[in-house]
Amino acid sequence: MCRTPNCMKGPQVLKTAKLLTSMAAAAALLLTGCGGSGSNAQLKVGIINYVSHTALDAVQKGFIDGLAEAGYKDQEKIALEIQNPQADQSTLGAIATQYGQDGKDLVLAIATPAAQAAAQAITDKPVLFGAVTDPVGAGLVASLEAPGGNVTGASDLNPVENQIKLIKEIKPEAKTLGVVYASGEANSEVQVKAAEEAAVAQGLEIKKTAIVNSSEIQQAAESLEVDAFYVPTDNVVVSGLEGLIQVAETKGAVVVASDEGSVQRGSAASYTVNYEKQGRDLAAMAVKIFEGAKPADLPVGTQDSFDLCVNEAAATRQGATLPVALVERAIKKF
Repeated sequence: MCRTPNCMKGPQVLKTAKLLTSMAAAAALLLTGCGGSGSNAQLKVGIINYVSHTALDAVQKGFIDGLAEAGYKDQEKIALEIQNPQADQSTLGAIATQYGQDGKDLVLAIATPAAQAAAQAITDKPVLFGAVTDPVGAGLVASLEAPGGNVTGASDLNPVENQIKLIKEIKPEAKTLGVVYASGEANSEVQVKAAEEAAVAQGLEIKKTAIVNSSEIQQAAESLEVDAFYVPTDNVVVSGLEGLIQVAETKGAVVVASDEGSVQRGSAASYTVNYEKQGRDLAAMAVKIFEGAKPADLPVGTQDSFDLCVNEAAATRQGATLPVALVERAIKKF
């Protein structure tokens, strides 16, 4: 038997080593259980961007930039995952379900269909929405002032009446107005109804046709014999806007859209929501939630001022000349 001083210390050293190992394992477990992912207890944040187009992408960019500026950079305080189903409903549902199973600490759903899917799949964690026209009508919140559940966000309800007035300002002789919209988007139905009401006041007859996917846009536009087109913030139509623009130019029909990106891509003019700012506003809401606020207590954000955007070259291709006064009022010119 060893009776040297060093040998006698062996059992005590072993016990101490085991204790330190156990303490380290417990500490690691505690860090993992704080709702984070990885050793730095990062918050898990998911984004569902319904389909790629300028407005929705701007919300995504503003949100990510806003979080970073607030100290929540990806792979530092947060672990960010971004998914885009490209308007495919089955893929959208699968993404929302997976985010729920992953236990995301917060999910941002961009556009009404994405928000509805996320709200249905995730009921125990905060869900923010952006670019949603009618959150109450879409069944996402009880009211704008008091959402009442785990879902809140920002509305992009745009000034439909003013947009319809733009058509008569640009083309006073216009008598008929065409609207192509996706039948599966609740936000579009709200805007089409508002456009119909506004058109009556402007002496315009509305001709409308519903589509299911973007491959139908061009044929639908060709079926409408109209003097002008109005494009609501319809994600399916906006994602395939070039098909409608091509038809409008052939018909000599002026196009008024509802978002800045659509004007840049070939619509004549629009009053638009600033979607990148909306993304930043949503980032500020997310930070409040990270710090303990509840979605139920955060009112839905809205914008009370809109950017007038014009594209003179596009208007010319559509057989119209933008009034000088209109161009001078514009905040952005393409």
